[in-house]
Amino acid sequence: MPVTSFSTKEKYRYQNGFDSHLESEAVEGSLPIGMNSPQKPPYGLYAEKLSGTAFTAPRHENKQTWLYRILPSCAHPPYGPATTGVNPDGVNQWGKDEKLHYIPNQLRWDPFDHDSSKHLDFVTGLRLVAGAGDPVLKQGIGMFVFAAGKSMEKTSSFYSADGDLLIVAQEGDLDIRTEFGWILVRPMEICVIPRGVKYQVFLPSGPARGYALELYQGHFVLPELGPIGSNGLANARDFQSPVACFDEDCGSLASEGSVQHTVTVKFNNALFDTKQAHTPFDIVAWHGNYYPYKYDLGRFNTIGTISYDHPDPSIFTVLSAPSPVAGTAVADFVIFPPRWLVAEDTFRPPYYHRNTMSEFMGLIQGGYDAKRGGSGGFVPGGASLHNVMSGHGPDAESNEGAREAQLPPAKVGAGSCAFMFESCLMMGVTEWGLSTCKKVQEGYSEESWGGVKTHWARPADKQVRSHLV
Repeated sequence: MPVTSFSTKEKYRYQNGFDSHLESEAVEGSLPIGMNSPQKPPYGLYAEKLSGTAFTAPRHENKQTWLYRILPSCAHPPYGPATTGVNPDGVNQWGKDEKLHYIPNQLRWDPFDHDSSKHLDFVTGLRLVAGAGDPVLKQGIGMFVFAAGKSMEKTSSFYSADGDLLIVAQEGDLDIRTEFGWILVRPMEICVIPRGVKYQVFLPSGPARGYALELYQGHFVLPELGPIGSNGLANARDFQSPVACFDEDCGSLASEGSVQHTVTVKFNNALFDTKQAHTPFDIVAWHGNYYPYKYDLGRFNTIGTISYDHPDPSIFTVLSAPSPVAGTAVADFVIFPPRWLVAEDTFRPPYYHRNTMSEFMGLIQGGYDAKRGGSGGFVPGGASLHNVMSGHGPDAESNEGAREAQLPPAKVGAGSCAFMFESCLMMGVTEWGLSTCKKVQEGYSEESWGGVKTHWARPADKQVRSHLV
């Protein structure tokens, strides 16, 4: 079956579907029937609406969910600048007020390891590597890596007012509790946490590492299939969303609970927090189309040529965040999974390329057919960035191998999966990403392409045509 064989067994129930109107109740009868905001919601719950778009967004784009919870989200003391877990080790982890470095050089990073991350949880372990735009204007994206050595505290939670967060698990399981319910995210799974949704991340299998993309504008959609037809790539039925699960940790008044819960918010790339006397995980029921979800990359239905030539990598798009320009994405999430190559008389690896889009790549597991692995190569947990119009392609060794290869049908990428965050925006690199992390492979460009051979030989029996009239 086209699913990933996970080392950790699934332990939660889910609802299936992408951009569907779903509903879930942890206690039977807690969802109102036929209306959203009754005078007295069932069982003494509060009705609260979570809007992911403007009220008047077109119906096919409108994102909203009705929540039925024990206490409303507004019942908390004022937020103040966060005092704990901020800028660990002196790192400006969100790039707040930092001037990004816009450079045309190709960049590649060694794996972002756990050695210095044992004291960090998921939130404090996030590091902005590159980005563009401004969350204040709800424009642009941020590209992150994370390495965490411990779970978040059980009385802490986090949400981002800046955008939707797409998480790519690379090493270690993420047991994520959201307001909507629980999601288990394992390597070879991705998860999207929408803007405003509170969550906490536990590490049941030990230290964890991965990548993330924060989308400041719009929301992810499935790419159009065009002539592919009605099925293919990431199918809607394979996306999974949580079922309602709640705590009852509260007092008779919102301010009278016995346990203090710290809620931290990322707001314009700065952290604020408050302490409230009730749990934020008190949603008994919900219905709507704005919710967290996950997807097993092993279920991706890969499309490719069965005759000749090398199709564009857009055929590997899992999720897309459209820009106002038709067919152009603020962010595409693309994967390079195991697949058959059968093209005849064709250079089979990805072609040499200069792109108006920027390309940030990471490796979840295994290897990548256009780059060598090993020390100083493209390896799991590492990354690369080929910015707007920066040339890239197979390294010299991969090129020579592909030029001379026999071309029987061949399966590539067994046990491997690389991915790409592609964007129409020019990416600026943070000081941490360029210098502080000490992971940049200084010889990347020379080692990859300095040894590319010149195969050109002017044919002796041909004349060079003049360009003059």
